[in-house]
Amino acid sequence: MTLDLNKIRQDTPGTKNHIHLNNAGSALMPLPVYRAVVDHLDLEMEIGGYEAHARAQFAYERVYDALSELINAERSEIALVENATAGWLMGFHGLHFKPGDRILTAEAEYASNVISYIQVKQKFGVEIDVVPSDETGQIDVLELENRITDNTRLISISHIPTNGGLINPAEAVGKIAKKYNIPYLLDACQSVGQIPVDVEKIGCDMLSATGRKYLRGPRGTGFLYVRSGFLECLEPPFLDLHSATWTSRDSYEMRSDARRFENWESNFAAQIGLGVAVDYLLDIGVEAASDRLCALAATAREHLTSLDGVTVQDIGQKKGGMVTFSHDRLSAEEIKATLARDNINVSTSSVSSTRFDMERRKLPTLVRASFHYYNSEDELATFIQKVAAL
Repeated sequence: MTLDLNKIRQDTPGTKNHIHLNNAGSALMPLPVYRAVVDHLDLEMEIGGYEAHARAQFAYERVYDALSELINAERSEIALVENATAGWLMGFHGLHFKPGDRILTAEAEYASNVISYIQVKQKFGVEIDVVPSDETGQIDVLELENRITDNTRLISISHIPTNGGLINPAEAVGKIAKKYNIPYLLDACQSVGQIPVDVEKIGCDMLSATGRKYLRGPRGTGFLYVRSGFLECLEPPFLDLHSATWTSRDSYEMRSDARRFENWESNFAAQIGLGVAVDYLLDIGVEAASDRLCALAATAREHLTSLDGVTVQDIGQKKGGMVTFSHDRLSAEEIKATLARDNINVSTSSVSSTRFDMERRKLPTLVRASFHYYNSEDELATFIQKVAAL
């Protein structure tokens, strides 16, 4: 499949009645994904869940192959989880923290991750060091290196934060992590599917991502990547008979691959749908899809900048498919509600989701329009017209 916009939009029924610009929240599934999920649910209804799983084993195993191809990993380095947060938590809390350990993170870090940093701070006496942003708004890589000490236990950042177009320089961070032999956890919840992601180039030890955003998979799907050479440095906080084997009365043995981070009972219909979604993107071409959605966002920024009363708030040297803006008269929630009445879906990003960055910039709440490759130029024009009329 090439990037045939007409075909892609035919595969996306939601585009008939809505302009969906909330892809950073949850994108519109293509028909092949929907059918894969429903077909498996029908099979479960007909013959039973375990029996359906056995019959669909090839499609299920394909998910690992598709994801490993997508991010340039080995299938043994992939664990299927309920969402990006679940994967991130399994990786983060698989580390062994002790008093005095330091976590280096970025200003534009997601709230869920920071809550876990605070948790281990309160529990183990870990220190949290927030690296400031440079003049463009991305993490200051030079300052990151300056703040490394013998007690630095982890570098953990969000690749594409939730509150704007920023794409953090993940590869540059990876080079520093490798130079000092520091574990590197990358939250790729927004980046996988939005831009090309190559774990070998990035150099991360762990990466978490979701299915529902730019991969266009079902909700309740995600994955965790753990580099094979780093696997033995982690102990999953939860184990069951899928992730480990009970070898004697007082011992167990964990799986040798990343599936030690999984558990037995999963939504197999949704996971099969995730595999179909990844294959759909691979057939289109990740770079072609990314180029299109980023170009749509760049055009939106250009037009929004020219509107009276509108201020584009995106930061970063390199920007992706998310566009954030504020209005001098209307709140973000008011704009979201007004656009929704015209069947235009946008979302908001608040200080509670990326507090360090939003407080520094004195921004309480922003409107977030997140573009995907299936959005059309006509949809973009309509969106700009509606914002101009506010």
